[in-house]
Amino acid sequence: MLQPHQPLLEAAVPPQRVPARDQAGPWHSEAVCRRDEAGLFFAPSKEPTAARLSREEAAKRVCARCPVMVECREHALLQPEPYGVWGGLTAAERRVVLARRRRREAELQRAVQVAAAG
Repeated sequence: MLQPHQPLLEAAVPPQRVPARDQAGPWHSEAVCRRDEAGLFFAPSKEPTAARLSREEAAKRVCARCPVMVECREHALLQPEPYGVWGGLTAAERRVVLARRRRREAELQRAVQVAAAG
């Protein structure tokens, strides 16, 4: 579970490292959150900040024990899902992860171009 003061370095899971599921059926059929109230994962309108933070931490605790957390996170990053807690990340945290991935990809592209030119 990520804490508010923890950097998101561990949250960035490159897409190529996501393990393939052996089981029949979609990944979300195994999601722990299917048994929880959806309101835990999505903000009601005009939710006060303290209540939102508390709700998000509770949702992240559910995600932390989920066997398909990585698949859920990757789904939310690839869609991208604009709202809610998915795979243990809030929408704002997912935006940070996506920005880091874009930056890393751009750096790799530049390195390839430099290597090809040199």
